Amino acid sequence: MLRSILILPAFCSAFALLAQGPVPRKLNKAAVDFVSDAPLERITAATSEATGLLDPAQRTFVVRIPIRSFQGFNSPLQREHFIENYMEADEYPNAIFQGRLIEVIDLDKPGEHVVRAKGSFTVHGITQERIIECKVVVTPKGIRTTSKFPVTMADHDIRIPRVVQQKLSPVVEVQVDLLFSAAAG
Repeated sequence: MLRSILILPAFCSAFALLAQGPVPRKLNKAAVDFVSDAPLERITAATSEATGLLDPAQRTFVVRIPIRSFQGFNSPLQREHFIENYMEADEYPNAIFQGRLIEVIDLDKPGEHVVRAKGSFTVHGITQERIIECKVVVTPKGIRTTSKFPVTMADHDIRIPRVVQQKLSPVVEVQVDLLFSAAAG
């Protein structure tokens, strides 16, 4: 609970800092999916409830994904185990990626770019520095960012009990599709 109390002001501060830029972009459409492909079971889940901001001038961003918003799974019990036992969503309610695009690109000019996003990736209360390759497409509708990357459960202190090791992959594939549009001013 204490971490949630500490993370919330940091997240709000990041929004305030990003909002100071000339034209911040608000995340207004999101699709975040993950797949655990283990020998005995394939588990998929998704959410569209991510929130975030992108500052094109500074190339900085913050994205927050509520853990409880994930749907799918193979059964309601599997979802409950994911939220309560593995992700411990009461204590760690969000996954957060906050950072900066490494490559210098004009995010106000239409075009397609492959860039790297470097930042702090926090899952299950454990923050890892990550560099994630992304495809960025700038159109009049906004800035669309897509990416696919692995997340190793052990890196975020998510333990897989021995009894289900054949049903849960130690590495899950995460796929994101985010559309940032001009924030209402």
